[in-house]
Amino acid sequence: MAYYEHVLIARQDISPQQAEALNEEIKALIEAQGGHIAKIEYWGLRNLTYRIKKNRKGHYSLLALDAPAPAVKEMERQLSINEDVLRYLTVRVEELDLELSPVLARRDRDRERRDDFAPEGGRQ
Repeated sequence: MAYYEHVLIARQDISPQQAEALNEEIKALIEAQGGHIAKIEYWGLRNLTYRIKKNRKGHYSLLALDAPAPAVKEMERQLSINEDVLRYLTVRVEELDLELSPVLARRDRDRERRDDFAPEGGRQ
């Protein structure tokens, strides 16, 4: 099987729970076809660089896949039908990177930095 990284952008007007459910649907689809999801990261609601189908924001997710090519093709077919999906991109990679992505690593680093400067007695 081959390794893939898959990024998905869902519409801004769905809830974060619906975006997570979309990730779970993808996971079930890949696993039903003999693949494996090594990592799922939900990056949250982020601004788009330009409007896509009248949306200024989108729910971003990153998935690391170990799957056969027909499973990936079926996943992309299902996503192209889904009205909640604005864009997706699947890239074949040599090996899976299971560490925290730069997007989430920066978010955690910023959160730690804010906690370092919080007044004694907790955050306010």
